[in-house]
Amino acid sequence: MQKQLVSSEQIAQIVLRCLREGKTVEIESLGKFRPENQDEFSFDPPKSPRVFLAHVDEDSAPVLKIYYKLKAAGLKPWMDKKKLLAGQNWPRAIEKAIRASDFFVPCFSKLAMAKRSQFNSELRLAMECAELQPLEETFIVPVRLEDTAVPARIAEKIQYVDLFPNFDQGVQRLIQALKASS
Repeated sequence: MQKQLVSSEQIAQIVLRCLREGKTVEIESLGKFRPENQDEFSFDPPKSPRVFLAHVDEDSAPVLKIYYKLKAAGLKPWMDKKKLLAGQNWPRAIEKAIRASDFFVPCFSKLAMAKRSQFNSELRLAMECAELQPLEETFIVPVRLEDTAVPARIAEKIQYVDLFPNFDQGVQRLIQALKASS
């Protein structure tokens, strides 16, 4: 079966036809269009918080598990392995994703703490972004993948979530924290 390409003009016509028929149209990552009357509609942007997952490459496997659990819980996780496209300027895409996120979740491990990596740059940018948030809002929600120290600048001000010894319980605590703060 041959796939048929649909233009944005055709998509717009389909959405308008559905709205005129009184149907709600939801477009993932964009939001919901709801009919008001024959020629008017309302638009509801997505309510799911965007969550940036920062980690070192060697921790990709457990962070990927977190990604899928957050997604299943109705959140919008962002992880480089899942979101970056071939040919994309990845430093710029990562910076844009951090700035657009509702939450930044740095995933600490012994290796993440010892290694020089992009993770440190992402963490510094997130701390700058956190400075711009209202004082009572949560932006950085650190997690520990294993028993390791968290940088003093973070540990002295921000409560973190342990994903050990029980990974699933830890992820549930993370989800609760993200949903409670959104």
